Amino acid sequence: MPARPLLPVEVARKMLLGGQGLLADPARRATKASVLRQIEAMGFVQVDSINIVERAHHHILASRFDGYRPALLTRLVERDRSLFEHWTHDASIIPVAWFAHWKPRFASYHRPDRPWGRWLARRTKPRPREVIAQVRSRIEREGPLMSRDFEHASPRKNQGWWDWKPQKQALEFLWRTGELSIAKRVSFAKVYDLTERWLPEVASVATPAPEAQLDWACRNGLERLGFATASEIQHFFDAVPLADVRAWCRDAAAHGEIVEVEVAGADGSKPRCGFAFADWERRARRLPDAPERMRLLSPFDPVIRDRKRALRLFGFEYSFEAFVPAPKRRFGYYVLPLLEGDRFVGRLDPKFERDHGELVVRRVWWEPGVQPTRARKRALADAADRFAEQIGAETCRLPAVSSRTES
Repeated sequence: MPARPLLPVEVARKMLLGGQGLLADPARRATKASVLRQIEAMGFVQVDSINIVERAHHHILASRFDGYRPALLTRLVERDRSLFEHWTHDASIIPVAWFAHWKPRFASYHRPDRPWGRWLARRTKPRPREVIAQVRSRIEREGPLMSRDFEHASPRKNQGWWDWKPQKQALEFLWRTGELSIAKRVSFAKVYDLTERWLPEVASVATPAPEAQLDWACRNGLERLGFATASEIQHFFDAVPLADVRAWCRDAAAHGEIVEVEVAGADGSKPRCGFAFADWERRARRLPDAPERMRLLSPFDPVIRDRKRALRLFGFEYSFEAFVPAPKRRFGYYVLPLLEGDRFVGRLDPKFERDHGELVVRRVWWEPGVQPTRARKRALADAADRFAEQIGAETCRLPAVSSRTES
């Protein structure tokens, strides 16, 4: 059996950065059209509620466009309706052009044997279908509504996300099953409308055949990852079963569309076997070099979403510590990775002091082997100033002394 070709880890990194928009010139003009093209190229943008410095979806896009402002994404979602919000591996903003490929996901939430169906039935007792029908009827009659527009039938205090009132459960069920769409968010709270009214041009599109759905999910996932195992391809959209992805990989390899390759780990781990398109060398040659600048990435940036993959490709060990008890945190609640060119060189602990209009960087850690030279510190200051301007901070304060991570 012939040896698998070796895909250099530097090339694998470049292909991932290119697939996720971090090789493009960040100084290029940010417009609705360019932001939409970028999201289409990336596949989706994750949404998260934490707002220590900036919401994840806005921060991810700001890392790719110096001139990005949240109003651009808001217009694309709320006015142009070119994007919609639903689930991939997590809540995400997705091109409407792919709406049909979410229909199998909608259908899966209807199944009573799935976790969501069982959870809904338990929490909307004793008449779940009646609650759902009432909620749907009100939105049909009154137009877009929020959870707070429905009275809580229970007098007890809400205990958190998973202690939602029955009407909120119903709203989420109708959204997950595709009957409702998120028309907008107000202070991050969802505003729901009927999908047939909000997205009439795509609401009735046909559900793709299983073979077409599988090919779409695998091909588009691999396009954006550059190199990936079957499991990584499956996890990108989380839209098809892993067993089917493995079968697709075998078939695509047999037809010469993709090839098995090996990538050595930047962390010193043994080569990892996976798949790339058969013309991966040509694709890699066409990619530009990474911009020579430093950027503050979101903890939810797609390049580091898979922590194990980030360690293998970049030698960068990162964990999100917001849900770790404070005494057990190694770095901080909401630490941002520092990307310099195609290399992660450090991380910092920020907070946006909105009352004072100041982005405060409480501490900086440099990676082992990274020298905090005068030029690098200047690049960090420039990156922090750019980010401060993007989030609306008037000033940015960096610590006088920076630290090194432990080897």
